[in-house]
Amino acid sequence: MDRQPWIILSAGDNVAVATAPIAEGATVAGVTTRQKIDPGHKVAISDIPIGTAVVKYGQAIGRTTADVKAGDHVHSHNLHFENDRLAATANSAPEEASAEDRARTFMGYRRADGRAATRNYIGIIASVNCSTTVCRAIADEANRTILPHYDGIDGFVPIVHDQGCGMSSTGDGMNVLHRTLAGYTRHVNFGGVLMIGLGCEVNQLTLYGQSGAGASKRHFNIQDAGGSRRAVERAMGVLREIAADVGREKRVPMSIGEIIIGLQCGGSDGFSGITANPALGVAADLLAAAGGTAILSETSEIYGAEHLLRSRAVSDDVAKKLDEKIAWWEDYVALHGASLDNNPSPGNKRGGLTTILEKSLGAVAKGGRSPLTAVYGYAERVTAPGLVFMDTPGYDPVSATGQVAGGANMIAFTTGRGSCFGCRPAPSLKLASNSALYTSMEEDMDIDCGSIVTGDATISGKGREIFELIVDTASGKKTKSEIFGYGDNEFVPWHLGATL
Repeated sequence: MDRQPWIILSAGDNVAVATAPIAEGATVAGVTTRQKIDPGHKVAISDIPIGTAVVKYGQAIGRTTADVKAGDHVHSHNLHFENDRLAATANSAPEEASAEDRARTFMGYRRADGRAATRNYIGIIASVNCSTTVCRAIADEANRTILPHYDGIDGFVPIVHDQGCGMSSTGDGMNVLHRTLAGYTRHVNFGGVLMIGLGCEVNQLTLYGQSGAGASKRHFNIQDAGGSRRAVERAMGVLREIAADVGREKRVPMSIGEIIIGLQCGGSDGFSGITANPALGVAADLLAAAGGTAILSETSEIYGAEHLLRSRAVSDDVAKKLDEKIAWWEDYVALHGASLDNNPSPGNKRGGLTTILEKSLGAVAKGGRSPLTAVYGYAERVTAPGLVFMDTPGYDPVSATGQVAGGANMIAFTTGRGSCFGCRPAPSLKLASNSALYTSMEEDMDIDCGSIVTGDATISGKGREIFELIVDTASGKKTKSEIFGYGDNEFVPWHLGATL
């Protein structure tokens, strides 16, 4: 028997989602389609009068701008954003973790301060835009001349950016930049760090307390070194000393409860909230049950579904912090004459997503069903176990940068349109929401979640497959983005405040 090319996600929905092309005149849930429906797009399964809520996932995703007949294509031409919320239903239990799940270990690096690393990189970190070219030159030279002597070092990584000067020394902009860079200088996946400044910038090296920090944490200014070429030469001597220390590190067994994974989605489509995101949510639940941490972020892309997270908060204080983040974003976008419904992107809409409410309902599925234990500001150090939330923009490189600065030693990234991404020093897994994408971009995608749509896999089963790959990757298995070489250009701190 052929499988039906559509799915209804909740008993209260008044639309179905096409899982394959549906021709005009076909039958969907007992109604006849009035137009062709592309995969990932919505079709009305009952009449929806003008001004009525369109319901998907059991939640309102907007209101109709015209009378919609049963069988009509429902999208941007007849559906628009309206700030509706339907009451959150009772929370279902997280994916059940067995005793064996909770006892799992991975092979990681044990740092001197007790933290667990999944990689053993050495970071070359720029304090300011003026030192970025030198940092890249240092990393290139170190990878060419030093790395071949140390099998235990994963590489020398340039962490460069376009900030650090031409900005106020106080205020949100400087605070965020400092917090982000400080998070990278202490990141557990960096066994050693060399930070390079120019010398006259606002973001002085002395702010990072590196002097006397030991053989694996060093810094100097280009001006003090006598210029760019001499700075590279000086760096080679410093890095040989650091490498001699870092290169001795060996992987040892440790609990998966020490994995901190950042949850990301980009280039979402109409399948993301049906396949890859909920499957990643299952993996996040299993990790949380074992004492690990999953960081959900992208505040502008959970807008419209924040009440679902709020209902899972472990305390009123956690719920209040989430409310404050949402209120800040509403004020922030209004100040700039924008709306949070400027999202979804054109690519999202071609994939079937119409409003931010619809996108958000799918996006929060990455967080599984575990209780929300804490809420953090951008790039703040994450210390709570379980599912936590970090306030970040929806723009993937900026969001992931904040998660890594906060301590994520892995990233899991779902995509329906084919986002290419890496985020060194944290290995990044790519999860395709549909099989067509996986087939066309297999060299970039680690897992095909499209088999959920065809019925060849379940959300729970695919979630466990992701969970197993998380453990293997934490133990050293290279991701597709690592194999290609992504990760040197994806460090993008959130830029707040005036440029002076």
